[in-house]
Amino acid sequence: MKRLPPLFACAIVVTSIALLGSAPAGATSAPLPDAAQRSLSIVSYNIHHAQGADGVLDLERVAQVLESTGADVIGLQEVDRHFGARSEYVDQAAWLAQRLDMSYCYAANLDLDPTDGRTERRQYGTAILSSYPMDDCANTPLPNHAGGEQRGLAQADVHVRGVELRVYNTHLTHQSAQGRLDQAAVFNEMARSAGMPVVLVGDLNAAPDTTEYDVFTQELTDVWSVVGDGPGYTFDSDNPIGRIDYVLASDEVTPLAAEVVATLASDHMPVLAEVGLPHPSSNGGARP
Repeated sequence: MKRLPPLFACAIVVTSIALLGSAPAGATSAPLPDAAQRSLSIVSYNIHHAQGADGVLDLERVAQVLESTGADVIGLQEVDRHFGARSEYVDQAAWLAQRLDMSYCYAANLDLDPTDGRTERRQYGTAILSSYPMDDCANTPLPNHAGGEQRGLAQADVHVRGVELRVYNTHLTHQSAQGRLDQAAVFNEMARSAGMPVVLVGDLNAAPDTTEYDVFTQELTDVWSVVGDGPGYTFDSDNPIGRIDYVLASDEVTPLAAEVVATLASDHMPVLAEVGLPHPSSNGGARP
């Protein structure tokens, strides 16, 4: 586990469990031959530490939802790691990665002392899971506001048949619009300097009609706005009234399809998107 400065109470865990996957995809203009196509299916899911809208804690149910999507890359928010009795002290990212045969990157935005009688640190944050090789896992603390919970921007580089893709995953504050604007500004600066195609997944706690959304879409395209059908509501799962969970992509990435997966396994529903990646022979497919 890589620990970040105590001021931010953030930590990162990178574990490789499985490394290979497969994918097809389109290009931005004329179709590529099958052998040259690259596509990726991506999920963003706030799992609410595996407690469903029915109040039941069931990590296996979450795993089944994720498994049903067939996603190559998964971004999870509200993930516990030995956090407490509410999630039975399970390392949820590691458990899901093993269950789904994927590698994972865990980023703890809360990193607390163990409870009495236990030795594991109590952590809470986000995770990126991948069926493709993944490295350079990191977590950047985002600006906080008075009384706010520390948030972070997790990232990992995913290698898809010769294409490098930087995947970001975040869960922005729900308490302050200005706080979300400050957090979005940090992300935009990082996205501009990534040097490769970028996808951001996460619970942004902001609807499409907000200023925060406008800031994010200065740099990235909202996949749902291009290929989604209907309002795309993701929250609450038992009475969907808002869209606050997203898959956003840089210009090199082509939106192909998007859907919301109906489930009560959390208070949110996952967003599943399929995107086309640039061919590795193009400038957009690898580091400069």
